[in-house]
Amino acid sequence: MKQSVRGKVAIITGASSGIGEATARALARQGCKLALAARSYEKLEALAAELPVECLAVSADMSQPADISNMVERTLDQFGRVDIMLANAGVWIQGQFADGDLDDFSALLKINVDAVLRCAYAVIPGMKARGGGDIIVTSSVSGHHDLHGEPVYSASKNAVQTIVHTLRRQLAPAGIRVMSLAPGPVANPMQGLRDPEDIRRVTEVDRDYLSSDDCAEAILFMLSRPPHVTVRDLVMLPQIDRV
Repeated sequence: MKQSVRGKVAIITGASSGIGEATARALARQGCKLALAARSYEKLEALAAELPVECLAVSADMSQPADISNMVERTLDQFGRVDIMLANAGVWIQGQFADGDLDDFSALLKINVDAVLRCAYAVIPGMKARGGGDIIVTSSVSGHHDLHGEPVYSASKNAVQTIVHTLRRQLAPAGIRVMSLAPGPVANPMQGLRDPEDIRRVTEVDRDYLSSDDCAEAILFMLSRPPHVTVRDLVMLPQIDRV
């Protein structure tokens, strides 16, 4: 039997666009209360105004630990609990390692790895106290298959996979599920794709990209499994895959 998300409270990082925005819309349609976090506060406010559920918009930079703490504290102040943490915010850098900028690589690791740890750490005590919860991390196929064109990004997603696999074992006795969504290329602003017609072409015609809605539906599937079922890793690829 499916598990409903109606009435649950979810934090979504990177909620102003892409997978985060699409997941916010999908969860709102199911009656989930939302704390939406990103740096683009105006976009969050506009999104929150469109959704048919109670929403909290929080300006948060995932590279700043104080912002992560504030995000969780404000969610608890408004809703009283966190049932779902979607650690979705991320940075993507591709290209030759020797031609890159070390400071940019360090910033990527801070957001893709350190922020995931902090998001999980901040909600685990409350989830333990209530006897359960869900932590989902947006990973990547590059966390399962090393891509030489994006070495630091691949390294960050390998780290994410290790975090998910080990925390899952530690937290399962407390009723907390820890899961990862690992998509291939997604047609969203991170890939420089914003125009709806361009997105339709590369997803439905060329079939070499996933859409953000595809990912949101996968996340909803993971969350709606019965409590005894954990989808540890959901790897999804476009039909015409380049990996």
